[in-house]
Amino acid sequence: MLHITSGDLAGRNLEESGLPGEVFVWHDILYDGPRRPGWPDEETLNARAVFLEEVTGGGLDKGFVLETLRNQYRRLAEAAADRHIVLWFDACLFDQSMLTHILTCLLRQGARNVELLCVDAFPGIEPFHGLGQMQPDHLASLYGNRRPVTDAQFRFAVRVDRAFAAQDNGGLTELSQLTDAPLPWVPAAVARWLQERPDPVTGLGRLEYLALTAVRAGFETPDKIFQAAAAADTPPQFWGDTTLWGKINALADREPPLVRIDGPAARLPQWESGVPLQDFTIKALPDNGFLHGVSSNLGREDK
Repeated sequence: MLHITSGDLAGRNLEESGLPGEVFVWHDILYDGPRRPGWPDEETLNARAVFLEEVTGGGLDKGFVLETLRNQYRRLAEAAADRHIVLWFDACLFDQSMLTHILTCLLRQGARNVELLCVDAFPGIEPFHGLGQMQPDHLASLYGNRRPVTDAQFRFAVRVDRAFAAQDNGGLTELSQLTDAPLPWVPAAVARWLQERPDPVTGLGRLEYLALTAVRAGFETPDKIFQAAAAADTPPQFWGDTTLWGKINALADREPPLVRIDGPAARLPQWESGVPLQDFTIKALPDNGFLHGVSSNLGREDK
């Protein structure tokens, strides 16, 4: 048996849950960046590696990323041949885009012995954002809820993976409006991704807006900005600190900049770094009326 999930913390807790089988953690942000739908060729893997190096501000080396991607597709192909596969994912954008891509790849490889556990809530965890919040015994208690992936779910996954790969606005909008999706967590996840598209007036996506709003409200350290943005966003939260730091860096890189980053480096580190985050402060800069545009446009979208 092979358990596939997203997130190293969820993977470690699955390993400690006492469930039989191996645990395999998938790594990629499949809702964004250049790729083709379905099983990738070498050109796609190289493009993904370059993208992931850029999106993490160089925190992830493209050589390391490329080897990681090659290895995980190799392992998926081996598992599809003769393994019982259990997929563990939650309802957020990050997980749903990953789930539909993996299902698409498993379908291409001819895998049929595949079961799914999608978790969107757990007693006592509020707000619930994902599997990383759950303890090993929590995960073990849910194992009996797994269900075989149906043909309809495989086919639907192909449609979703194609829309994400092409960044097809029309297709994504249609998916976000479905009321009877075979994978019922997909529409809300896709809708959240559409909110990240740049606003036509301000050029900001929702997470940039939440970060800027937090800074202008007086939250000036990375941890406080994270807490404020997380509290303002609608669960499940698809992003983590690396993604948020990238959005804050983008606010500082705008012309004119909307925030100023003070600290031991010019920008917040977006991956493992020896630079301590607590030494950074983020200051709001005069916006010359820009904030009014943020509030009047993105504010309406969020209601």
